[in-house]
Amino acid sequence: MDAPSSSLERNPAFATLLDRLRRGEPAALARCLTLVEQGGALADTISRAIYPATGRSAVVGFSGPPGAGKSTLIDAYVTHLRAAGRTVAIAAVDPSSPISGGTVLGDRVRMQRHTEDPGVFIRSIASRGHLGGLSESIHLVVDLMDASGRDVIVIETVGAGQSEGEIAEVADVCVVVNAPGLGDDVQAIKSGILEIADILVVNKADLPLASRTVDQLRAMLKLRVENSDVAVVETIATSGAGVSELAAAIDAGAARTPSQKRANRLRRVRRLVAQSAGRQIRDQVLALNDAGTEAILQAALRGEVGIAEAASRVLRNIP
Repeated sequence: MDAPSSSLERNPAFATLLDRLRRGEPAALARCLTLVEQGGALADTISRAIYPATGRSAVVGFSGPPGAGKSTLIDAYVTHLRAAGRTVAIAAVDPSSPISGGTVLGDRVRMQRHTEDPGVFIRSIASRGHLGGLSESIHLVVDLMDASGRDVIVIETVGAGQSEGEIAEVADVCVVVNAPGLGDDVQAIKSGILEIADILVVNKADLPLASRTVDQLRAMLKLRVENSDVAVVETIATSGAGVSELAAAIDAGAARTPSQKRANRLRRVRRLVAQSAGRQIRDQVLALNDAGTEAILQAALRGEVGIAEAASRVLRNIP
């Protein structure tokens, strides 16, 4: 599997791996995810090969502040899905270790009862400092899980707050999980993630102030310019209370016409292309070593031009 990407598609081992992926084999999915997370031309090759098998899964994003009980609620939601015979893949984006750069693997600890279930695939993904509450490779991760035939893909963000808006461009349905007593209504408005919610959940609804939190969320929905008709669901993840109502709301929100699904995927492709273009331009700018670029940098250093103007001038120097 270490062959150059240009010859991978002609490699029998690569073709066999993709066949196993499409049949839903967890080991093949895990191997493909590892290859995709390495990035570069190899990830592009795999992405092209699996694209015809994508677009079938419902993608559900769970976001919200730390301590709201996202992982426990996801665990209960997955239990509900499995009872209905639906297969699930979970992409749990965890904070990166500052030492190794790897993921903390906290969500695997909280979802242990599903680890032996062949109908549930769990992948912890290191954010590696990527802004947006996700990881840079999350789009391709979702496509691979989709191509493996899973009925539902669940994405859990790192719980970063305002920066989690990217989940809206990946998931079909965005579930924002809140808990009583985590902040007043002003703090909730400042968080920004309420703007991307398709469903609002008040978890730990057996705690004091739960009804007040529900009232605050409904009041804040009236401030949304668009799509203020958002379900507010109360759950107690530890007991499973309210999870069936949450699942019904997710199913209703995930229903899409073929044209809507295509529009959503087009937005995802646009973002992927923009991300790739940004990385390529950054690399080219860093590699510039000509006199003209040096003069522009020196001018910016002296304060003769602003950074934005310097960037525009440097871009014109790229061959």
